[in-house]
Amino acid sequence: MNRNVEVGSVAEAYLELLASRNIEYFFGNGGTDFAPIIEAYAKRTTQEQPLPRPITVPHEVTAVAMAHGYTMITGRPQVVMVHTTPGTANAMSGVINAFRSNIPMLFTAGRTPIAEGDAKGSRNLNIHWAQESFDQGSMVREWVKWDYELRHGADLEGVVDRALAIAQSEPAGPVYLSLPREVLAEELENFSYEAQPRLNKSEDRVPNPEAIGQAAGLLAKAKNPIVVTRAAGKDTRAVQPLVELAELLGMGVIDAGALYANFPKGNPLYLGGDVGPNLKDADVVVVLEADVPWATPGSAPSSDTRIIGIGEDPLFSNYPVRGFHVDHNLAGSPRLTLRALINAVKAIGVDSAAVQARKDKLSSSSKSRREAALERAEKAKNETPISKAWFSRCLSDILDENTIVLSELGVDLSQMDFNHPGSFFGSPASSGLGWALGASLGSKLAAPDKTVICVVGDGSYIFGSGTATHIVSQAQNLPVLNIVWNNGIWNAVQNATKVGYADGYAVRNNDFAVSTLSQSFQYELICQAAGGYAERVEDPSQVPEAIQRALHAVEVEKRQALLNIIGQ
Repeated sequence: MNRNVEVGSVAEAYLELLASRNIEYFFGNGGTDFAPIIEAYAKRTTQEQPLPRPITVPHEVTAVAMAHGYTMITGRPQVVMVHTTPGTANAMSGVINAFRSNIPMLFTAGRTPIAEGDAKGSRNLNIHWAQESFDQGSMVREWVKWDYELRHGADLEGVVDRALAIAQSEPAGPVYLSLPREVLAEELENFSYEAQPRLNKSEDRVPNPEAIGQAAGLLAKAKNPIVVTRAAGKDTRAVQPLVELAELLGMGVIDAGALYANFPKGNPLYLGGDVGPNLKDADVVVVLEADVPWATPGSAPSSDTRIIGIGEDPLFSNYPVRGFHVDHNLAGSPRLTLRALINAVKAIGVDSAAVQARKDKLSSSSKSRREAALERAEKAKNETPISKAWFSRCLSDILDENTIVLSELGVDLSQMDFNHPGSFFGSPASSGLGWALGASLGSKLAAPDKTVICVVGDGSYIFGSGTATHIVSQAQNLPVLNIVWNNGIWNAVQNATKVGYADGYAVRNNDFAVSTLSQSFQYELICQAAGGYAERVEDPSQVPEAIQRALHAVEVEKRQALLNIIGQ
C-alpha cells in the first residue's frame, strides 16, 4: 500500500520517511548544509506532521554516542546528522566505536553544495569551497557497512530503506549517507512511498545441524569445558541460554574484558575476567563473541585443546589481523546457536556425576575469588587517594534491577556484582575515548525510568566533551549520575609503558611524559554550571554518602549529578 503526502521539498519527504520507518530521534550537530532540514522541521511542526524528535547536540562524538547508547538499550537504530567533511571527521571516534560494537545507525552528513551557480541550495558562502573533499565517504568507508550519496530526490525511499536494512542486518553496524544541500532543497510537490519498507533486515541465522552436532559432541564428552566471552550480552536474550548451557555441562564462564553483562556474577560458574589460569587445564573452549579471547601466548590454551567459535561473525572478518586457532566456527545468532547446542547436548547425554563434580569445584573457586575481592576492597577502605577497589565496591552496593551502569575505564569489575542482562555496558572494543558520557544520555533517553550511572576516567571525561554532555542533559531533562575517576593520568598509556619497558627509565624515575593530567581540576564546576549537583570526594569514608547524595539529586530532584573522586 502506498502513502501519498504533500510536501514542498526532498528534506520534508526525508523527515516524513524517517518518521514512517519508526526513527524516533534525529541527533544533530548542525552546519550551513542543514538549512533545508531546519526549514522542513519548522514547516512540518507548524502543520503538526509526524517527525523524529530533533536533539541538538553540541559535539559530534556526543551525538554519535547518544545514538549508540539509545540503540544499545532498545535495539532500534536512530539518525545522526553532522556537518559535511569537518563534522564527519570530528565524529569518527564515535563511528568507530559503533562499528566495532555492531550498533546499527544511520549516520549522515551534509555535503558541500555541488553547484557554483544560482540553483536553490547551491554555494553562497566562502566555506563551501574549502570544506569540500574529493570523496567525503572515504573518511568513513572502512568503519561503516555501506556508504552512499543521495543524488536525486526520486531515489530517496530506496536509498533510506536500503541503508536501514543493511545497518540492522547482522553483523549490525552504522551506515553513512551524505546529503547534498541542493538535493535536500529540491522542490517536491508530492511524495509517494510504500507504507512498509522496501527492504527488511536479514533474518537471524543458526548454524546447520551437522555443525551443531559436532560441537555438541565435543562439549558432551569434555572433561573441563570453558566459555570465554566478551560480548554475548549485547543481545540480552543470549544470556539465559548461556546460563543453561553452562549449568548443563558444569562449564565455567570467563568474561575476558567484559563489554556487557554477559553472565550473572553471582552464579557459582562465573570465573571472573582472568583468562590465563582458567584455560590451562581446559580441553574444550567455547569462544563466544570474544574478539580477543586471550591476548598473549602465555594465556592461550594448550595446543591439543579444541576450540569452538560462536558469533554473528566468529572470524571477525573486518579485523585486519586475528590469528587465534579455532577448530569449529559456528556463525549465527548466539541466542539461537546456544539454544541449538543445549538441545543437541541433551540428545547426546552427559555424565551427570562428572558435571556435578565440576560444579562443586567451580563453586568453591568462585566463592574464594569473591571473598578475595571483598577482602581487597575492605583493606583499601582507608587508603588516600581513594582506591578503585573500595570505590567500586561502594558503587556495587547500591546496584539494583533498576540501575544501568556505563563504565569507560572507571570501575574495578572484580568488585561489581552485575547479575541482570542489560545492566552493564563497558567501553567499546575499539576504546575510542569519549563514548560513555554521550552513551549514558542516550541510555537515559531510552530508559527514562532507570537510574543511569556513567563512570569515566578523567581522560575519558575530557574526550567526551563534558560541556556538551551537561548542556544536553539539562536541555533534554536527562538526569544522569556521572562519576569521574580522577587519578590524574592516562592509565592505559602508563601501563603500556610499564609492560613494554619494565626496567626502563620511565618506571625507575616515575617519569611518564604526555600521560599526566591535573588532579586539581574541578570537573564538578562544569556540571554545576548546567544546574547539576556536584561535589569533589577525597575522603574514602565519604564515598558511600557521596554516592547517596548524588543519587538523591538524580532520582528525587531529577537533575544531573557529578562526583569528582580523587583516586590512585
